[in-house]
Amino acid sequence: MAGTLYLCATPIGNLGDITMRCLDTLKSVDLIAAEDTRRTLQLLNHFGITKPLTSYHEHNKREKGGYIIELLRAGKNIALVSDAGTVAISDPGEDLVSLCIENDILVSPIPGASAAVNALIVSGLPTRRFAFEGFLSVNKRHRNEHLNAVKSDTHTLIFYEAPHKLKGTLKDLYEALGDRKIAIVRELTKIHEEVIRTTLPRAVTLYDDAPPKGEFVLVIEGAGKAAEEENPLNVLSIHEHVNKYISDGLSQKDAIKRAASDRNVPKREIYNEYHNL
Repeated sequence: MAGTLYLCATPIGNLGDITMRCLDTLKSVDLIAAEDTRRTLQLLNHFGITKPLTSYHEHNKREKGGYIIELLRAGKNIALVSDAGTVAISDPGEDLVSLCIENDILVSPIPGASAAVNALIVSGLPTRRFAFEGFLSVNKRHRNEHLNAVKSDTHTLIFYEAPHKLKGTLKDLYEALGDRKIAIVRELTKIHEEVIRTTLPRAVTLYDDAPPKGEFVLVIEGAGKAAEEENPLNVLSIHEHVNKYISDGLSQKDAIKRAASDRNVPKREIYNEYHNL
């Protein structure tokens, strides 16, 4: 009988945020797969847990994924953890989950801390509908495609960002999204936890005098309904609408998706019209 892969959420800062269920799971499994074994070892030592560790991260996920699957198929129970927070969110753990599903291996979530959700609930921005966008690409073309794809989204937007890229990201967000409210959430659950509620144009100059420090979550106001309804591109033909986005650098697939979003119609309808089907 195959074992179970447990997706264990670990604290994003304050070790007191770990759950009793997570501790019990970490104590009971045969192996713990960790994004950074050194960091996870510190967590285990703090709670007096002694278990074998193996690394599983972005750079070894292909070969290590197969190894973990074989152990699971042999009946071993394995816990998967990230550096901090909920595993498989902006994290290579999602690939291991897919492998388990393909191999009919049970996957069980062990809930806990999530930086995105906690930043959202303290932001003061609408929480009913939101879109988690993770990290923006460092590739300029991919970054622009990503921002173009979400600028008309009316959901509250959530991004992660590292301190050394924050200033450039705030500038890009302002250029792409315009004047919107933003909550800059820093070092959640840690000693220097901070929430700055401001606007994108003000945020661009926020760190001119001192470089940003810590890990950041950016929570941004979605596009207004009026802007969505009055999108000037909607007066174009569908061919012109899609070609406008292609000329802006989007792939045909993304351009069709974006035009469908603008017009609030199914992608298939735009695809068929564009290809005269």
